Amino acid sequence: MQTAVLIDYGSGNLRSAEKALMHAAGDTVRVVVSADPETIATADRLVLPGVGAFGSCMGLLKGCDGLIEAMTTAVRGRGVPFLGVCVGMQLLATRGLEFGETAGLDWIGGEVRRLEVDDPHLKIPHMGWNALEPTGPHPLLDGQVHGAHMYFTHSFALRPSDVADVRAWTTHGERFAAVVARDNIAGVQFHPEKSQSHGLQLLGDFLEWRP
Repeated sequence: MQTAVLIDYGSGNLRSAEKALMHAAGDTVRVVVSADPETIATADRLVLPGVGAFGSCMGLLKGCDGLIEAMTTAVRGRGVPFLGVCVGMQLLATRGLEFGETAGLDWIGGEVRRLEVDDPHLKIPHMGWNALEPTGPHPLLDGQVHGAHMYFTHSFALRPSDVADVRAWTTHGERFAAVVARDNIAGVQFHPEKSQSHGLQLLGDFLEWRP
């Protein structure tokens, strides 16, 4: 049985994410919550959650001895499927510009900047349900109905350097990347664990993804 590791580095709603992954996995994939580098390096799939500011989350990630190296071994070395959620997606960027500049993982080139909203009726943080606008077929989205709504809560968004890395857009004041993916690396700005049936469908598709 394959093992999907939900990375515990001190950020993210781990309990909700674990429950959603276990529900999506059924009895086909074993879900483990861990910060152990060996467990992460040998996992079959990795999920990186994240709640809070880019800089603090990156600091927590770096503060876990050997964790980034283990993630890199699994994702870049062995090619295991990886999913970043919310700030976990943002950490894929080259840099984040929240409370100064912080270097990211640079697995998907780009930078994380604050949402720009001119409409006074649209609030920041952006909290609520938004429809996905897929750019084309992708295994993580093929199970979704057109215009599926996901739950977002954030103030910053990843702006990829290569627009081809965007797999779905959404709009809150401006259009921004809701889903990014390149090779075996993917990220979602929304919270699938809070997105009811559509979110569970996406997690299920991730657990079956063979990039």
